[in-house]
Amino acid sequence: MSESSGRARALRRSQTATEALLWRALRNRGLNGFKFRRQWPIDRFVADFACLAAGLVVEVDGATHGTIAEQARDTARSAALARCGFEVLRLANHDVMQNLAGVRETILAAIERRITL
Repeated sequence: MSESSGRARALRRSQTATEALLWRALRNRGLNGFKFRRQWPIDRFVADFACLAAGLVVEVDGATHGTIAEQARDTARSAALARCGFEVLRLANHDVMQNLAGVRETILAAIERRITL
């Protein structure tokens, strides 16, 4: 088992409340029939959620992602995932918790944009 796979498995067991809420909305093709995987290894990273058919990674970011250091890390991570063919959509914890319907619409719009490219 690769290091990323082991880390992904551990992250699936210890997901945050926000990730659990979004996963309930996405799992079992719950977003217009698109299949998502959670805590999915891509290259040396583990994506919070990935729709492989659309080449879309959805990351749920908490308060720690507001620091300059974390923003730089996120930018580098997004660039590396782009080199693997994925667009990264970053969502704030607050948005997922307070506006799940709007978050679903945002994700669906990103998928549709990717599929029609």
